[in-house]
Amino acid sequence: MVAIDTSATPRIRPLRSRMTVDLLSEDEVERIVDASLTVLERVGLQIDSVPVLEALKTAGVPVDVEAERVRFPRALVLEALAAMPSTFVLAARDPSCDLPIDGSAGYLSLDGTPAFFLDLDTHDRRPPLRADYEQAIVLADAIPEIAYTWPPFAISDAPPPLQPVLQAYLQLVKTTKHAQPNEVITPEDARATIEMATILAGSSEALRRRPLISSYQCAISPLSYDGAAIEAAIEFARAGVPAGFVSMAVGTAAAPTTLAGHLVSVHAELLGGIAVLETLVPGAPTFYGPYQAFMDLRSGDMDPAWGGEDVLCKLGAAQIARRLGLRMNIMAYGTGAKTADWQAGVQHALSLMGVALAGAGEMIASAGSYHGSRVFSLEQMVLDAELFGTVCRMLEGFTVTEEDLALEAIEAAGPAGHFLDSPHTLAHMTEHWTGDTTFDREPWDAWVQAGRPEPKDRARERVRAILATHEPEPIAEDLDVELVAIVDRRERELAEEPS
Repeated sequence: MVAIDTSATPRIRPLRSRMTVDLLSEDEVERIVDASLTVLERVGLQIDSVPVLEALKTAGVPVDVEAERVRFPRALVLEALAAMPSTFVLAARDPSCDLPIDGSAGYLSLDGTPAFFLDLDTHDRRPPLRADYEQAIVLADAIPEIAYTWPPFAISDAPPPLQPVLQAYLQLVKTTKHAQPNEVITPEDARATIEMATILAGSSEALRRRPLISSYQCAISPLSYDGAAIEAAIEFARAGVPAGFVSMAVGTAAAPTTLAGHLVSVHAELLGGIAVLETLVPGAPTFYGPYQAFMDLRSGDMDPAWGGEDVLCKLGAAQIARRLGLRMNIMAYGTGAKTADWQAGVQHALSLMGVALAGAGEMIASAGSYHGSRVFSLEQMVLDAELFGTVCRMLEGFTVTEEDLALEAIEAAGPAGHFLDSPHTLAHMTEHWTGDTTFDREPWDAWVQAGRPEPKDRARERVRAILATHEPEPIAEDLDVELVAIVDRRERELAEEPS
């Protein structure tokens, strides 16, 4: 595969780290991998799709169709891992926004489908509308740190069964960046989404060469997959569209309480999904998404506050992925905060830095949310993007060339001199990261006179400025007509389905 240099592309800001932190020893990684393979061999997965089970049985996989149980011999899993491509591209309508998924960089997305939206004017949470969705995608199109899009939330003013295809349509037309419509979880919706992407790509073969979309299916922890979701993954894979697997197991409830046990169970779920896909569609581009969550033992709910365990699991999962050559999709932000306060900043920063130091993801979610991914905020999306840019700069490091050492400049300045008028300063002064307006740099008196603005206030103004001026490149009118017709047809099909 030809590498794509996005470092000089102003529309995309990749994370390129010169350092990686290993949490586990090689022996500990091997023990977790071995235990996961044991789980797949002895326990297996439950998949409630007769067509998938019959296809696996025909391929020689041990299947109990009546019990909906698939068990995976170790050799089969290792063959599946050997079949998957080590690299692929998440392509975009704007080729300069293509993302090489090869371990060289990480790329940030939005958060996915929170139930509520933080109103930009009232600052209250409310059900998200289609207009909010379009604003979020347009904002993502404008911000370089957001490299590809997830559905930022579910549109409440559209029928739930229609949301996957309608939201995928909006991702395709409201940005020229790559779209990952991860709520497409039925084969019917997958086919409609593929059809839209094919129209934009120009042909099925063109989509296969440059997949404008990707998707993933989520395990039902522990150790289960909805049959329709697996069938959707197979539809995407047959079209050449990257189709990954994600587990969002809640520790203590749907995964073991210990962190090692949590990783074993989640890893088994994800390897099992990949084994199914590569057995039925060998060579399909795929990826691995371990998303950690933990139960709040005081309430029985998912703990939205996050903490050290979350980061530790990310570090461990990243080592497992590297050990097996898996491309990775991982969540880098998470806070229980209800607003852009100290808690949100600390938790998002620590979680993102853990992911970055772990070398933990080519696909990094999820900018823009509060309260355990329950509430989406446009201003938080801007703040998270700025945080991402800061971490990018930190982990890029710096070079030590003869020019960088600045010996001539130091000699010219001499004792008690300065570097303000040095040609060396002029040549390099723009290399320093200075951020983009949300961090407070004002003198105290100026800050007071301005009304004591906080970073979220500046972020809100930046959102308004972008939405007032940024126009994503539209698709051709005739193509849009075809895409809308697919959405309308899907709406009619859903209306005709028996209730």
